[in-house]
Amino acid sequence: MENVTPLGGDVYEIDTRLAGYAGITAGYLILGDRPCLVETGTSTSAPVVRDALASLGVGPGDLATVVVTHIHLDHAGGVGDISGMFPEAEIVVHEKGARHLADPSRLMSSARMVWGDRLDTLFGMLKPTDAARIRALGDTGAIDLGNGRQLTSHYSPGHAKHHVGLVDSLTGDLYVGDAAGVYIPDTGDVRPSTPPPDFDLDTALASIALFEALGPQRLLFSHYGPVDDVGSILARSAEELLIWVDLAKQAKGEQLDLDHAVAMVDQRTRDRYARPTPGDKAAEHIEMLSGTEPNLAGIMHWLDRPEA
Repeated sequence: MENVTPLGGDVYEIDTRLAGYAGITAGYLILGDRPCLVETGTSTSAPVVRDALASLGVGPGDLATVVVTHIHLDHAGGVGDISGMFPEAEIVVHEKGARHLADPSRLMSSARMVWGDRLDTLFGMLKPTDAARIRALGDTGAIDLGNGRQLTSHYSPGHAKHHVGLVDSLTGDLYVGDAAGVYIPDTGDVRPSTPPPDFDLDTALASIALFEALGPQRLLFSHYGPVDDVGSILARSAEELLIWVDLAKQAKGEQLDLDHAVAMVDQRTRDRYARPTPGDKAAEHIEMLSGTEPNLAGIMHWLDRPEA
């Protein structure tokens, strides 16, 4: 299938085609003795993912595990659908996100307030997953991939309090979720992903430092794709966070409202990121999902905390 890319080591990138567009959200299949899907994409992406797995020979009874780095809808919105399509799969998530997969009502209500009518088009509805099938991870944990291979999970909040990174013991791949930002493969840019309400600078920087200390051979971004130049990309991720926070502090000090602060940050970072090609719908959707306004709002929310 055109949305499936082999990455070596029995790892396959699956473009989950968020809202029908390519190059925005990726899931990954580890096709070992116990096949494991990392990230489901959205609810509306579930049929795309099912068909991709089928093309790789993974049928309804074959998938052993579904693991998500965190429960934001672009990463885990399809968990309920996928769990129904693959009834033998165990669903693995950090303990701070587990209850929201079993009962998504609160999560969906919050998402509706943020996205309004766009929620249905972009994400669909996260369906409940049988709590008996959910395994909640602590700050560390392991997922059996068979034949001695495993994914180890490492708690990495900062982007979200229910976020984990995942390291493949065979390949050295590190599934970074959103904790290292958003990588744009066409330009090599990496941009912060700091939405409210969970962003915390010190915790985010500590998560990036943890990723570096784990010594991964490759980074696999959910947005978007594989990166071999691990050290420079993680360094750039931390650098961008510090720049954005410094700009947000300046805007706050000048008592700018969010719109003016966004304009200031866009102007100051214009030379740091390549401009999207006019009419590039995927780039437009990435900007909408992880653009200046929501990320700056997350930083401002953090700055409003007494301890920031």
